[in-house]
Amino acid sequence: MITLKQLEALNWIAQLGTFERAAAKLNTTQSAISKRIQELEASASVPLFDRNQRGARLTEKGELILALGRQMLALQDQILELKDGKQIPARRLRLGVTELSALTWLPRLVSALREAYPTVTIVPEVERSSDLYDRLAEDTIDVIVIPEAFSHPEITSVRVGDVQNVWTARPGLVKARRSLGFDQLAEHTILTQGARSGSGMFYGKWLKANGVVFQRAISSDSLMALVGLAVAGLGVCYLPRQCFRPLFDSKKLSIVPVKPALPAVPYAAMYRNDRPSAFTAAVAELARKACDFSRQLQA
Repeated sequence: MITLKQLEALNWIAQLGTFERAAAKLNTTQSAISKRIQELEASASVPLFDRNQRGARLTEKGELILALGRQMLALQDQILELKDGKQIPARRLRLGVTELSALTWLPRLVSALREAYPTVTIVPEVERSSDLYDRLAEDTIDVIVIPEAFSHPEITSVRVGDVQNVWTARPGLVKARRSLGFDQLAEHTILTQGARSGSGMFYGKWLKANGVVFQRAISSDSLMALVGLAVAGLGVCYLPRQCFRPLFDSKKLSIVPVKPALPAVPYAAMYRNDRPSAFTAAVAELARKACDFSRQLQA
C-alpha cells in the first residue's frame, strides 16, 4: 500500500538530493527513509532511483511517480487548510444548460454561485437536452438544467420552473379570427424543435397522444434558428411566450390561437445521487431560486 509518508520521503529526496538530507528535514533516520522508499518501490513494482548513478537520481518511472505524489501531497495540504479554517481551495463546477436558460436566467445563477462560492470555477456547457443528460449519465458533467423529459433512479431532479409556449407566426401568415384546431394548424408548415431537444421530446409525446401529425414540418435543435425561421415567415412555431415577448410587442411575430393550448414544459436541475455531494445539491437549489424564464439575460 502506498502511503503519504512514502511520497513525502520521495519528494524531499528529490528536492534535497540525498537520503540523509531528507531524513534531517523529516526529523527521522536515514534508515527509516530508505525503508519508505523500498516499500514504495515494492508497491509500485518499479525502481525509483538509478542505482548505477551516484547520488539520488530518479528513474523515468520515478519522476512520473514523484509528479503524481506531489499532487497527492498538495491535496493533503488543502484538506489540512480546511481544518485550520483557511481559505477554501478552488472548486470546479461543470454546469450544463439549454439555450433557453442561457438566454434568460443563467447570469443570475452565475452571480449567485460566485457569491456563495467565491473560488468556484464555472465551466458552462450549452447543449441539447439529450446530450446534457447523456453527459450526466457518463459523469462528465456535474449539474444540468433541462426539460424534465428524462428520469433515472440514480439521478435526482429538482423542479426549478415551467415554461409556457404558444404558437407563433409572422403577422399575416395565418389568417384566422378564431382559435384554430390542429387540423387547421396542420395546413401550415410547422417549425418544431428536434427529437434530441427536451422540449421537442415533451411536445412530440403530447402531440402524438392527441393524435396530431404534421405532414409539413421543419425541425431544428436550435431555438434561435427556429426564431429566425419564424420571423422570416417560413412557418408556424411554438416559442416560450414570456421570453420572446419583445418580438410580439414589436410585431415581428404574432400569437396564433390554437385549441387545445400547449401544456407548460417542466424544467429541472439534475445531478447524480450515487455521487454524494452537498455541493451539487446546493447548486440545484441555487438554480431553483434563480430560475426565471420571463425575460432575457437577467443579471
